[in-house]
Amino acid sequence: MRKVDVSIIVPMHNEARGLKNFLDGKLLPEIQKLKETTEVILVDDGSSDETYTIASETELMKAVPTKLFSFVKNFGKEAALSAGLEASEGEVVIMIDADGQHPAEAIPLMIEKWRGGARIVTAVSKDKKTEHKFGSRIFYKIMRMLGNKSMIPGAMDFRLLDREVVDEMNKLREHNRIVRGLVDWLGYPQEFIVVKVRKRKDGKPSYSRKKLIALAVDSFVSMSRTPLVFFGFLGVMITILSGILGLFILVQQYILSDPLGLDWAGAVAMGVLTTFLVGLLMISQSVTALYISQIHSEAKGRPLYVIDKRKSKGL
Repeated sequence: MRKVDVSIIVPMHNEARGLKNFLDGKLLPEIQKLKETTEVILVDDGSSDETYTIASETELMKAVPTKLFSFVKNFGKEAALSAGLEASEGEVVIMIDADGQHPAEAIPLMIEKWRGGARIVTAVSKDKKTEHKFGSRIFYKIMRMLGNKSMIPGAMDFRLLDREVVDEMNKLREHNRIVRGLVDWLGYPQEFIVVKVRKRKDGKPSYSRKKLIALAVDSFVSMSRTPLVFFGFLGVMITILSGILGLFILVQQYILSDPLGLDWAGAVAMGVLTTFLVGLLMISQSVTALYISQIHSEAKGRPLYVIDKRKSKGL
């Protein structure tokens, strides 16, 4: 029997301005309402501000058994969540962002659903002004087209995982990861709760558009081989069509002396066709290069993250 019922993971990166308000003002009151024994795992993802210092001085640290991990540099939110999952001891694990946008008051409802038999409880936002931004909708549509039908538009990292799910998650070691995608990939049945996402009051989002695009690309490559298959199929089709077109030009222009009056100059036709095929080749090579890059990253076998053991508490 485990000593802890609930583990709550909070990844943090440059959240100094609003961190105390979230941890002491939002999260702590909800934890104190719970009947279950609870631990909190705070993961400072290489913040360049006072996030670590503020976190270590909160009332939460004094009132609730808390592990405070500090990465030696910024490894990314996915690595921070992974570190929290590996360090968790609870029968159930809840992941929640430190920016205050995820409503902590939904935690009791998540636990209630878990008590009722749910192994994964995922928070879904129906607010089109927040989660359902244009880029987010496109991301989910592409992921579903690539074969990951289980990814739900509006689903967030704010979710509850049963210990069985967490143990399976901890067996997955790929470096280019998106935690929500891996949870969906495991295939456990999920239950959903609809929540209202709050506006960020303090600080700026850690994920810039550039980082979000990079994360999306990594997700497409790591979660599906469909792009490779697609471009292989497209290459075969283009080869067949270009062969037919080339044969048509040869017969129509040179054997039948242009009965249709198209007056295609051979050099122009071949130049257009060659340019098109070169562009297709470059695109397909770029997709292949992404997969090779993933293989290279995995083959190096570097750790997902490095914890600063001198600063961390609760190791």
